[in-house]
Amino acid sequence: MKRVFLLVAAAVLSLVVTSCSKYRYEEVADDPLHSRIYTLDNGLKVYMTVNGEAPRIQTYIAVRVGSKNDPLETTGLAHYFEHLMFKGTKSFGTQDYEAERPMLDEIERLFEVYRTTTDADERRAIYARIDSVSQEASKLAIPNEYDKLMSAIGAAGTNAFTSYDMTVYTEEIPSNQIDNWAKIQSDRFANAVIRGFHTELETVYEEYNMSLTSDSRKMLDSLMVALYPHHPYGMHTVLGTQEDLKNPSITNIKNYYKTYYVPNNMAICLSGDFDPDRMIATIDKYFGGLKPNPELPEWSFTPEPAMTAPVEKTVLGQEAEMIYLGWRTGGVSSEDADMIQLVSSLLSNGKCGLLDVDIQQQQKMLGVGAEGLQLADYGMMVAIGYPKPGQTLEEARDMLLDEIGKLRAGDFDEELLASTIANYKRGEMQALEENGNRAMAYVDAFINGVDWKRSVEELDRLSKVTKADVVAWANEKLDPEVYAAVYKRQGVDPNIHKIDKPQITPIATNRDKSSEFLAAIQAAEVEAVQPVFVDYASDLSVGKMKQDIEVLYKQNTTNGLFSLYYVYDFGTTTDPAFGIASDYFDLLGTDTQSLQEIQREFYDLACSFGIHAGGERIYVTISGLAENMDKAVKLAEEYMQNVEGDDAVLAQLKANAMKARNDAKLNQNANFRALQQYTFYGPEAIRARTLTDEQLMALTSDELLARIRSLSDYEHYVMYYGPETEAKLIAALDAIHRTSQELKPVRKVRFPLLTVDKSEVNVAQYDAKQIYYLQYSNRGEKFSTDNDPGETLFNSYFGGGMNAVVFQEMREARSLAYTAFATFTEMRDKDDPYIFYAFIATQNDKLRQAVEAFDEIIENMPESEKAFELAKQGILANLSTQRTVRDNVLWSFVSAREMGVGVDRNKAVYDAVQGMTLADVKAFHDKWVKGRKYTYSILGDRNDIDMDYLRTLGPVHEVSQRELFGY
Repeated sequence: MKRVFLLVAAAVLSLVVTSCSKYRYEEVADDPLHSRIYTLDNGLKVYMTVNGEAPRIQTYIAVRVGSKNDPLETTGLAHYFEHLMFKGTKSFGTQDYEAERPMLDEIERLFEVYRTTTDADERRAIYARIDSVSQEASKLAIPNEYDKLMSAIGAAGTNAFTSYDMTVYTEEIPSNQIDNWAKIQSDRFANAVIRGFHTELETVYEEYNMSLTSDSRKMLDSLMVALYPHHPYGMHTVLGTQEDLKNPSITNIKNYYKTYYVPNNMAICLSGDFDPDRMIATIDKYFGGLKPNPELPEWSFTPEPAMTAPVEKTVLGQEAEMIYLGWRTGGVSSEDADMIQLVSSLLSNGKCGLLDVDIQQQQKMLGVGAEGLQLADYGMMVAIGYPKPGQTLEEARDMLLDEIGKLRAGDFDEELLASTIANYKRGEMQALEENGNRAMAYVDAFINGVDWKRSVEELDRLSKVTKADVVAWANEKLDPEVYAAVYKRQGVDPNIHKIDKPQITPIATNRDKSSEFLAAIQAAEVEAVQPVFVDYASDLSVGKMKQDIEVLYKQNTTNGLFSLYYVYDFGTTTDPAFGIASDYFDLLGTDTQSLQEIQREFYDLACSFGIHAGGERIYVTISGLAENMDKAVKLAEEYMQNVEGDDAVLAQLKANAMKARNDAKLNQNANFRALQQYTFYGPEAIRARTLTDEQLMALTSDELLARIRSLSDYEHYVMYYGPETEAKLIAALDAIHRTSQELKPVRKVRFPLLTVDKSEVNVAQYDAKQIYYLQYSNRGEKFSTDNDPGETLFNSYFGGGMNAVVFQEMREARSLAYTAFATFTEMRDKDDPYIFYAFIATQNDKLRQAVEAFDEIIENMPESEKAFELAKQGILANLSTQRTVRDNVLWSFVSAREMGVGVDRNKAVYDAVQGMTLADVKAFHDKWVKGRKYTYSILGDRNDIDMDYLRTLGPVHEVSQRELFGY
């Protein structure tokens, strides 16, 4: 995760000030966030910044503990406990904690025996006992009541994440629910109870299974081992080892919780619409009573011995070959942190970094990049290379080392530093529009022990760095003979071992049970927030420029950034060659400027330009600092019209494209995306909208560039979000936007979604320990806004978040997956039919259980009044406090227009849902979901899944990769 760097010229830490309340806080002069930083008497840090754009608040509760703090005998503990923090407390998540507690204690005791038992038969017997006691305990539990609480207060983005140094819990809440949120969270952190342990363990193991097919994740893990062999960063991964995950210790987890989940090791980080004085008083009311740990361990580590020679590692897997090079640096609070930011951009910024100019734009590799990874104790500078056809990993390594050598030699333009700072300014202005980025800046400062003054001053420090500073740092830190190299080669990973699914009895879901705690939250009176929906007549303007081109206009009153789009209503579905035309264009210059000169000019302007070819639309996008818009638009227009071809460049592009196609066939996610498209649209559509290898190789330079130049001949519309007035914008576009006198109508091709009138099965081969499963149905029913309220409420109740039926049944009760969902939805166009589909990623030997479980809940939807009321309450709370702002107003308008609608559809949903009942959801389910025929599509290893069972679902078609990808 990159830190958010704050825009400011200079800053000075102010004195601690006293507000009109009793709470004292720190602030930093010239801080663009106007931050307040409080420290409660128990040591709890509270960071806050006010942003009144919408009545919502982004909250992060950060704990300064992560995988580096895992006990060595139970690695993965930090991440696993993060999952368990969603299981409730003594007050919620249970019907009767005192009755439940003896069984939870017995489960803890049994797991301590289980983890030290080696005999397989004895382990099975102990696990059967764990399962039996867990089943009894589940009768008193209320699974996912935390998520019900969040739904009740209208929270969104309920989640958490664990990294090496931190565990962070995230919610985005309505601004009128601060008191309820604080009450829930304080109880959660003070009184967490470990329940639902063995089923959640399987969920974590499914997450681990997913990581096994991610070669890039294994590459990073290996780089950590190479650079930090004696530090926890390199000694074990965040997810832990396979052995430790199967032998957990509840006792260790409890000790960990008592030690680290204490206020003097936590921070609450907030950005949104609230009164700071009231906010800190509320936090103190609920969190002020949490007891600090006076014996909180002070983290320390023995510094790694200096590296004296290259350290090389090899990772085996199915995906395409690549190489990572890494150099060890200091952590976030060290002086290295600033230099890593600058150096990574000097090497790779997408336009004129050394790697961009010398390798990417000259197609010397298939792909290349550089990035700094910064953690609390150490950092690293990483260079990444993807070899082109016929290139070895060793050749790619040497090429990367040569570019690092240029940095050490000072072989770069000093003015590039000033342009890099300007682009940082642009990036920070954009990042600070979002509450999530603002609050995350606080998280990073707290976790890494960085004083907020230093964070605010960062850009000022960066602007003072000279070329000599960069060269000196590169020579000290980026030694050509001392680095780590990780080679990703194709082959069978010997570290992947199959583990059979355990015998788990589905736990009770107790949908209609609720705690007194939840009842009190639901009954709490809060100040009403009235919804505000988009008014397309007043929230944006629809104007005209020359040639009667439509201009969709929204003024940016927040900062000095602009975004300009020329939108063409056709894409690669109509013309499959446009994607390669766009890629070719990105590698060329004009008759007067080289590609490198053009990209440098855009970078110096702190602006970006690109032609993006999507399936149904082509976007010409120009964005950046508004003060430079005219120059950037002129440059882009001249570039598009005067681009010059190069047959040698095209030949290499074709070779690289052929390799990229083959590489895609090696990737699990790419295979599943292709299988989904095959399932939705069928083989004919895949063939029609995909160039064959022969067609790709036959394309000429003139044919491709004609597509780029001819864009000015076609009808299109313009979208603008920026500070310029509408009149001045249109005048500027009339002067600089190049178009033909007579614009041609576009020809748009759309392929229909396949209807499903009989059940059938598609199986696509991919060797992995986890299948990706999709079931899809389309009965040809046409879209109507009349169905919006029922659709919204059904999806929230049945297939949406953690409180929905699918999550409860597939993950919580049966431990079948890390991720599962189902949805009834329309697509992007008013003429598209409704479809229903469901997805799960699960261990191969759980396939039958997963299919049968989905079939059961889809055909016989569980009904719960209490779950329904929570779904309804959550929808209304979200709709009343969400706001469509900034350029999202434009995209909302375009989306509504595509659906044939002239108003914000959310208003009708909000009005109707208030009067709807569970009977309405049941009626919607019976009419629109029940009794469907399905196409079942599975990506997995045919040798490791139950093919005989699949044949009972319908005729099985084994889909080849050529059918999936179209080449």
